[in-house]
Amino acid sequence: MMRAKLWLPLAGFAVLLAVVGLRIGKTEAPLPSPLLGKPLPAFALPLLEGDGTLSSADLKGRAVLVNVFGSWCVACVEEHPVLLEAAKTAEIVGIAWRDKPEATRAWLAKRGNPYRAVGLDPDSRAALNLGVTGAPETFVVAPDGRVAYKLTGVMTPEIWRERIRPLLETLK
Repeated sequence: MMRAKLWLPLAGFAVLLAVVGLRIGKTEAPLPSPLLGKPLPAFALPLLEGDGTLSSADLKGRAVLVNVFGSWCVACVEEHPVLLEAAKTAEIVGIAWRDKPEATRAWLAKRGNPYRAVGLDPDSRAALNLGVTGAPETFVVAPDGRVAYKLTGVMTPEIWRERIRPLLETLK
C-alpha cells in the first residue's frame, strides 16, 4: 500500500510527460486571418533609412510582401535566407517590430537586406492593427491593397515555392 502511494504520483507524472512529449512539434492549423480579402489596415511608419515613411498607401498598385520581423526574433533568422531568395523576384517591405533602429540595422548588415524599405514599429501600433501575434508574420498584399494571404510563422522554401510565389504571379 505504501509503495502504491509512492509510485502513483510518479506514474501520473510519467503519463503527463508522455502526453506533452507527443504534442511537442505538432502544429495546429492557424485560424484564417480576419484581414483576408479586406484592405490592409492603414499605417505610416518612420523609415529605418532616410526620411519619410513606409505607409500602406505606398503599397497600392502592385503585389507586395509585407514581412513583420525583429532582430530579437530567432525564427526570423531561420526565415531570412528564404526572404533573400524571394527578393530576387518579389517586392518585399519590412516592418521592424518592437525593435531599436540600431539593432535592426546591425541585424540586416549581418544577414543581408531583402527589403525595399523597412518601417519602424517600436510601439506595435501597426502590428496591432495588422493582428500580429508574433514574429515573423508575412502578408501578401494585392495591387488593390487587399490582403490576399497571411502567413503566421516562418516562411519555408516550400511555402515560398508552393503558396506565396504562385499567388504573387496570379496577382501581377
